[in-house]
Parts: sequence; C-alpha cells; structure tokens
Amino acid sequence: MSAMQLEVVIDRESPVPLYHQLAEQLTAAIDDGRLEPGDPFENEVALATRLSLSRPTVRRAIQEMVDQGLLVRRRGLGTTVANRKVHRKARLSSLFDDLEAEGREPRTSVIEMEMRTDERAAAALDLAADTEMLSVVRVRSAGDQPLAIMHNWLPPAHAEITLESLEAQGLYALLRKRGVKPVVARQSIGARMPTAAERRALGLRSGQPVLTMTRMAFDASGAAIEFGDHAYRAEDYTIDLMLDER
Repeated sequence: MSAMQLEVVIDRESPVPLYHQLAEQLTAAIDDGRLEPGDPFENEVALATRLSLSRPTVRRAIQEMVDQGLLVRRRGLGTTVANRKVHRKARLSSLFDDLEAEGREPRTSVIEMEMRTDERAAAALDLAADTEMLSVVRVRSAGDQPLAIMHNWLPPAHAEITLESLEAQGLYALLRKRGVKPVVARQSIGARMPTAAERRALGLRSGQPVLTMTRMAFDASGAAIEFGDHAYRAEDYTIDLMLDER
C-alpha cells in the first residue's frame, strides 16, 4: 500500500516553527481518521520535496510524532501510523494553582537554579543547542507532604528570575507577571520507577512508582516559553479529564 499524500499548508510568515506546523497538521490527520492505524506514512525525503521543506525540519516533525506514540518506525517497513491513543487536553495550570484552588497550602523548595545548556531542552524551546537557559529544579509540597519534583527550562530572557519569586508562587503566575502568558501546551503523561534522587526528595518507599509529565508550553504567537519534566508521587496525584464524543 502506498502512503497517502496529505494536504499540508505551511505558513512561512507565521512565528510558529515550521516543524511544529507540520507535526500539528499530520497529527490532525490521525485524529480525524484520514490516517488509520497501520497506514504507511510518507517518507521523509518525499515529504520534504513535496512541501519544499528541509529534511531536518521534516525529520524533527516526524520524530516528535514518534515520541508521542503517534507513529512507529520499523526496520524494513518504514514509518507507519501507531495504534490509536486517546489524547485530550488537561487544564493548563500549575500544581501551585491547583493546590491553592483546593484550599491546600502549596510550598516550594528550589533545589537547583542555574544557567546551563541542554540539547533536549533547547530543541523543545526551539533554541540553538549551545544556548544557555535557566534550569530550575523544585520540590512542590502540600504543607509538609512532598508531592512532586519539577525540572523546568526557561529561555535566557528569564535569566533574572529570582529564587525567592519561584518559592513564593507558581511558575505560570510568575511568567504572567512578566508579561508572558501560556495559552497552549503539549503534554505527555506516563509512569516509571523513580531515580534515587527522586525517591529521596519525594519520600517514597522502595518499589513505589512516580507519575511523570513532560510539557512544552507556548504563548499566543506560538513561541515556546517553557519546557518541563516533572515526577509526582503516584499515590497522591490524579488527573481528571472530560472526554466528550458528541
């Protein structure tokens, strides 16, 4: 079976990165059923040529979809659409905001805060690999009970953020005060066993798993404003989603 050639419209004047525009439209084709599980996916070279995009741009879009579990690469078979998964947006808020809304006492301890490079975070924020970003690691608690350890990366424009401001409020509230408003995010949720450092920070017993969340947040212009890797005490954290098939 030959791969379907999907109609894709790339706006080269948009501030949204080209790879992200491509990934969003290809993802929509999977979500609305134009591409079904098991369907062959147009290869990188053909897609780049047809859309007049560079191969690295197309490669990054495809890799993003592979990372989300939407596509599967198989040696000798090429890239195919993965089995369908449910993807729904959760509320775009911080854990600090959620705890306050529940009438609980959010506390934050900043355990690392420095400017440094990281290739994965730079790629997520659409920055050059050697860009120094603000790396912040925090433990978020409800009262005296630790709930999450959160590692966030911010573009260098936020280098002057202080430790005191991070301990006093949620990250998104702080960004809004700085004139940066997160309006959309791509979020992946999973589970795994914690690292030794995570186990100590969260007070976990041996064998207890953590719930994980990776999030990229964007402003109204499509610019990436933060990238985060979080680990939560699984027994203390639930995610509520409204699924609507009207």
